[in-house]
Amino acid sequence: MIYEVRNYHFKPERFEEYKVWAKEKALPYLDRELDLIGFWASTSDETSVTGAAMDSLGSANITWIIRWPDKKSRDEQWDGIFGSPEWSAIFKDVPGGLASYLRMESKFTEALL
Repeated sequence: MIYEVRNYHFKPERFEEYKVWAKEKALPYLDRELDLIGFWASTSDETSVTGAAMDSLGSANITWIIRWPDKKSRDEQWDGIFGSPEWSAIFKDVPGGLASYLRMESKFTEALL
């Protein structure tokens, strides 16, 4: 198994709207179509940083994790899930559209424990 960790830097001024959109529209679809481990929104608590300073965007305010059998399976399924008419209808309502995503990050991890 591999785990895809997705971090988003969403416009802070649209963040509360985003959380409503995520809960009401995106998550029912994502939870049904993916092996979704979790989906988290940052709280207003201050981020703690040790080491090199973050860039001007700060830390991501949305994080979600998907479990996949392997990277090949992920690549084969991704376009079908996120290119579907159902997802397109859901995504058209994201607050502020694609421009509200200041940064999107995706990395693949393996469990060590």
